[in-house]
Amino acid sequence: MAQFPKLTTRAYDAVRQDIRNGDVLMASGSYMFSKLIQKATNSCWSHVAFVMRLDEIDRVMVLESIEGKGVRTVPLSEYVKNFEGSGQGYNGRLAIGRHQSFAAQATPAKLRAMAQFAVDRFARPYDEEEIARITARIVGSFIGFKKGEIQRNEEYICSEYVFECYKQLGLNIAYDKRGFVAPADFANDANMQLLWELDVARLP
Repeated sequence: MAQFPKLTTRAYDAVRQDIRNGDVLMASGSYMFSKLIQKATNSCWSHVAFVMRLDEIDRVMVLESIEGKGVRTVPLSEYVKNFEGSGQGYNGRLAIGRHQSFAAQATPAKLRAMAQFAVDRFARPYDEEEIARITARIVGSFIGFKKGEIQRNEEYICSEYVFECYKQLGLNIAYDKRGFVAPADFANDANMQLLWELDVARLP
């Protein structure tokens, strides 16, 4: 399995003002479900989300789709300091990435359309069946089945949600040859630059 990349580790408070709209949050989790994603995609990455700044209320928000809850938004600080109310940060490692074409594509009108698309999907369910379909595609690829296009519906795994939101700006992530988009595809995209690893709070 590919290893977590060598990145400078930065405190969230030190880079908060440098995080931009559309930056991606890449997660390498230590949870059981995370390990399944990592093994299936031969990658250290298990989750992807993206960031929207709400400077009017001084918040940096993560927009994501997660298993058991579906599409939602939470403050990025929760990932770093108090994930799911646990009193500590996310159980794993976190990185911030930036698509090099995002700023050029994100005109005010397109950014508004992307934000509306993203918010309109809040509370849509996590696509549990897609995980089963991905597993079938992985198995099929080993026995000679051809790749398939991603079948769209109104449920999302994490990477599908970010993929579709990015498409609102005309940005396309080259996804897995077996016909699904995975967190690793974002990290592997030639236009994606991984900036920092975020220092995650741990209980003493």
